[in-house]
Amino acid sequence: MEIIPFDKRIGFIWYNGEFVEWQNATTHVLNHGLHYGSCVFEGLRVYGEKIYKLEKHTDRLFFSAQRMGIEVPYSKDEINRAHEEIIKKMNIKYGYVRPVIWRGSEMMAISAQKNKINVAVATWEWPSYFTKEDRLKGISLQTAVWKRPPPECIPTDTKAAGLYMICTLSKHEAEKNGYTDALMLDYKGRVSESTGSNIFLVINDEIHTPVPDCFLNGITRQAVIEIAKNQGINVIERDIYPDEISKAEEIFLTGSAVEVTPVGKIDNQNFKVGDITTKISRLYMKEVDPNYEDND
Repeated sequence: MEIIPFDKRIGFIWYNGEFVEWQNATTHVLNHGLHYGSCVFEGLRVYGEKIYKLEKHTDRLFFSAQRMGIEVPYSKDEINRAHEEIIKKMNIKYGYVRPVIWRGSEMMAISAQKNKINVAVATWEWPSYFTKEDRLKGISLQTAVWKRPPPECIPTDTKAAGLYMICTLSKHEAEKNGYTDALMLDYKGRVSESTGSNIFLVINDEIHTPVPDCFLNGITRQAVIEIAKNQGINVIERDIYPDEISKAEEIFLTGSAVEVTPVGKIDNQNFKVGDITTKISRLYMKEVDPNYEDND
């Protein structure tokens, strides 16, 4: 299937309060978001024409903006309506939504006091982040060289563009070596997450997951923890070090994009796609998708 570059697609993008034709939704090359990372964003899923946890994502978007010193020129209600309007205009039934907020090009320097704040919301059909084959056998992760920074050095609790530079570097290196994604450690050498998803380890029928003190406490992560607890599964949030990975019977990732995705390999260690991962994945899909059918 031909992959159409994102700047060549057709349709509309909600851009500063208006529907702008997709290929005309542009910004100047000298914008502050591009040069200095003055940019925050979100990623949401659409299931059966309904956006999953829209309000929670918008709350986090505004929190990220506030932490970056960005005053959003729209209310949360206006941004929520923009999401709903664009998926209707684009006729999205199952897809992804990307709101983004960035400082413009009025000034080109470290300081950006006079720069206009721009807001856009784009959406497109996107059924699955990983291939069906990868999801069935579990994806592979390579431990990255780059590490998550400490929270006193950068606002690690935001979904800000600059935080993902090390993720791109790590994922590219992993893909070059035949892996699907990378496992990120943090500044203390603890297991943190993948390049864009939270991680869970199943050990002795309990679920263990790192404390989100230098990475995002994902919205899907929170939903999965609630699902597991409702099933009577003990969930333990704690520091996890790489030498503990070998103790896990199952490992899975969570995120709006990846949903619940099993991990079949980390470096030279293999893991099964087990019962707990399968159960959590099915329960999560039942929660998010009104049309989900459990075939078992």
